[in-house]
Amino acid sequence: MSVPNGGRSSPAMDHLTTARTWLFVPGHRPDRFDKAASSGADLVIIDLEDAVPAADKDRSRGHAAAWLARGGRAVVRINPPGTPWFEADLHTAADHGCPVLVPKAEDPAVLAGIFARTAECCPLVALIETALGVERAREVCATPGVVRAAFGNVDLAAQLGVAHDDHLALAHARSRLVLASAAAGVRPPVDGVTTAVRDAEALAADVAHARRLGLTGKLCVHPAQLGVVADGLTPSESEVRWARAVLDAGEAVTTVDGQMVDKPVLARARRVLAQRVTGNFSGPSTPRSSLRPDPSESC
Repeated sequence: MSVPNGGRSSPAMDHLTTARTWLFVPGHRPDRFDKAASSGADLVIIDLEDAVPAADKDRSRGHAAAWLARGGRAVVRINPPGTPWFEADLHTAADHGCPVLVPKAEDPAVLAGIFARTAECCPLVALIETALGVERAREVCATPGVVRAAFGNVDLAAQLGVAHDDHLALAHARSRLVLASAAAGVRPPVDGVTTAVRDAEALAADVAHARRLGLTGKLCVHPAQLGVVADGLTPSESEVRWARAVLDAGEAVTTVDGQMVDKPVLARARRVLAQRVTGNFSGPSTPRSSLRPDPSESC
């Protein structure tokens, strides 16, 4: 695969950029870390930010560091720059070479500085959840070290004064992230959370809406959401039949079911089949253990 923003490819990077299901686990609940890791989620996010009360921030960081030191693999959502916990959070992630989910991502210079301070060893996922972040999405996604964007629908909705589950109200913002990611040459973004934990219909509708707009992953707040998200982001049987028919028609410009087929359509068909076969977005799936840094690399 091509490597965004001048970085280098590795199994861990490939997994980060193609993962569909991203499961949050609160940093102050270390009893849930192993459960999250065995849940079937493509990626686990140890959350040191919103899920953790201020009084538990330092303790949560210690729990995360201890679990990572024992071989656990996760993305770490740090507290944002300017907070009392940012420096220590970033130091912990850098010590373990973890991918970092950066909240309130809106300033390319700040993101570039974060990446540099990890000795360029911790890929960044930019959590875009402010109006300024949406307006600067192209520059944010093009920042060195940023390998993917994620959408913070709850925080953005609060800033805009709209409901966080209103598809229409946030459609523009989601589409801005999709376009910005494509323009910057990074993988499609990860959608925000569905807070209705036990409402499978609402979750399925959210996933279908996100996929229609071009998002290819989703932040999850409960293991019960993982199956619905994975299924919803996997091409349907009818899409697979269409893709096979298109590829069977050959490389020349032709028609399939009355629709013109040319090079871009062929590329889409190949992508559909890759997603269906591997549950991935660019090739063979990668085990979660691949988030372990490669000892042959300098990081």
